Amino acid sequence: MRKNDFKLIAIVFLVQLCLPGATRPTRAQAEKAAYPAMAPVDTYLIADRNSEIALARSAAPASISDGAEVMVLEKRGFTTAVKGTNGFLCLVERAWGAASDDAEFWNPKVRSPICFNPAAARTFAPIFLMKTKLALEGKSKTEIVAATTAALDKKELPALEPGAMCYMMSKQQYLNDRGMSWHPHLMFFVSGDAAKSWGADQPGSPIIAANDPEERVTIFMVWVGKWSDGSPAPAMEH
Repeated sequence: MRKNDFKLIAIVFLVQLCLPGATRPTRAQAEKAAYPAMAPVDTYLIADRNSEIALARSAAPASISDGAEVMVLEKRGFTTAVKGTNGFLCLVERAWGAASDDAEFWNPKVRSPICFNPAAARTFAPIFLMKTKLALEGKSKTEIVAATTAALDKKELPALEPGAMCYMMSKQQYLNDRGMSWHPHLMFFVSGDAAKSWGADQPGSPIIAANDPEERVTIFMVWVGKWSDGSPAPAMEH
C-alpha cells in the first residue's frame, strides 16, 4: 500500500478516516450501519485484568513501558492498575477516541495500545479519559463533543504541553476494521493546524498528518521499522 493509503486507515481515536471520492459513500454508509450506537458496555471490557495490562504495555518497548503507569478500563472509566516510575502512561484505547464523525466510533472490537510520554500523559490523555467517562455514562456523540469542547474552552482540561507524543508499536493492536494492526508508529501532538509547518504529507516526507479540530491538535504519525517486541514490521511500499 502507498503512504496515502495507510493514512486512510490510521489510528481510530485520533484520525478521521476518509476514502477516495468514488468509493467513500458506499463504504461509509456500510460502516455507519455496522456501528450506529454504543454496544453493551461489557463488549468494550477485557475480562482478564492482567491481559489488559500486558496489552497496554505492548504499546512501547519494555525499556519504556516497564516503568510506566498502566490504566485499565472498568465500567465507569479507566483506573490505575499499576503505578509508574518514569512519567509515561500506557493504556488500551477504545474506539471513542476517534473523531465523532468516524464511522467506527462505537466499534467494540477496537483495542489500541498506546503509551503516552509524560507531557502527553499530563495534557493530552485527559481528553480521552474524559471522553471515556462520558461514553460509559451513555452520552451521545454530540454530547461528548459538547462536553469536551466546553471543558477546553473553560480550561478545565489542561493546555497541550510542547513535546507531547506517544508510542503505538503493539503487534496486537486492532485500530479499526480496515487497518487492524496497521503498522508500528509514533505520534506527536501539536496545537492547532500545524501540518504545513512540519512538511507532512509531502512527496517523500515520512510524516503523515491529521488535523483533529475537536481536540484542537494536529497529530503527526511517523512509521518505525519494528514492533515493540523488536520483531521487524512490514516494509512501507512506495
